[in-house]
Amino acid sequence: MTPSLFRGTASLQTILLAVIPTLVLAGLAAFVMGRLARRALQAVVGDHLSLSSPLVRGPLRLVNLATFVVCAALLLFPAFELVGLRPRTGVSLTTIAEWAFAHGIKILVIGLLAYALVRATALLVRRFEHEVSKGTSLDALERAKRARTLGSLVSKVSTVAITASAVLMVLNEFGVNITPVLTGAGIAGLAVGFGAQTVVRDVISGFFMILEDQVRVGDSAAINGTGGLVEQINLRTIVLRDEEGTVHVFPNGAITTLANRSKDFSYYVITLPIPYHEDADRVSEVLTGVGAEMQKDPHYGVFILEPIEIMGVDAFAEWSVQIKLRIKTVPQRQHEVGRELRKRIRRALDQQGIAVPFPDRLVAVREGADPK
Repeated sequence: MTPSLFRGTASLQTILLAVIPTLVLAGLAAFVMGRLARRALQAVVGDHLSLSSPLVRGPLRLVNLATFVVCAALLLFPAFELVGLRPRTGVSLTTIAEWAFAHGIKILVIGLLAYALVRATALLVRRFEHEVSKGTSLDALERAKRARTLGSLVSKVSTVAITASAVLMVLNEFGVNITPVLTGAGIAGLAVGFGAQTVVRDVISGFFMILEDQVRVGDSAAINGTGGLVEQINLRTIVLRDEEGTVHVFPNGAITTLANRSKDFSYYVITLPIPYHEDADRVSEVLTGVGAEMQKDPHYGVFILEPIEIMGVDAFAEWSVQIKLRIKTVPQRQHEVGRELRKRIRRALDQQGIAVPFPDRLVAVREGADPK
């Protein structure tokens, strides 16, 4: 066996001196590659599939085995040369050294640059999240959530783009013709672009909707004329639940009108009818007092941002004068504050003897008219 593999004589001790370190290095390379593959699979499957599942263990074992075999095959014959043997076949040490200086250094630089770009992007995204979530305002938490959502999206997209570019450049250094890959990717992208124009439009619209902070989860909004509470904001769709509990799903690209009723603050508007014989200024004073009393309330006062605003006489109805007023509250608290405000206004009007208007009907009776 020895004469067929080597030129000259070779002892078993010398062969083992080359084989054992080679197997150790190949095992170490397989371990490192297995850890990298494990992290990649974990990033892909997330929490949806356990890493102990056979569907995950099988690919990991295949990666470990393939890495071990390839590294052992590449390093074994140069190891023979290092211990003084002259193998008849295999890759020579000179060939590996020439390839390492010609292409290996480039591959190392590509890997380091790709890693640096990924880390730099992650740092920039983290800085962006920190800057956006600054402040102690009431919507600071919502802005932080939105920043994390947008930052996660940017981080994933940039990581995939950088990794794909680095892999193609490394394959090119290994002598693999990447032209068919690029051509196939271009054709596939063109086909997807033509076949999924609506999806692309929805994704782009969703991205800018999140970026521009147009609406957030928990807002009260009206989309294309349908009002409700925003439950989910995705890149492709937005989910709205109305007061009846019906869930409405709108593709982001199909949204033509979006009215956010709880952006930063909310107003509760009341149109109060009073009789024609009542003094509007006196009623306004009563309403101002009710608003000031609510602001001092320990429960409702924290939700009121400004004193009650009496906008004045707004209209003349058939049997009443209508006074419009509004109160500014924190988002999503306007209805709670408004209901309590209505109750207190009704109580204050009764205490001040201000009657609730109702339609008057005059009946005229002529003397001598036929009772029929």
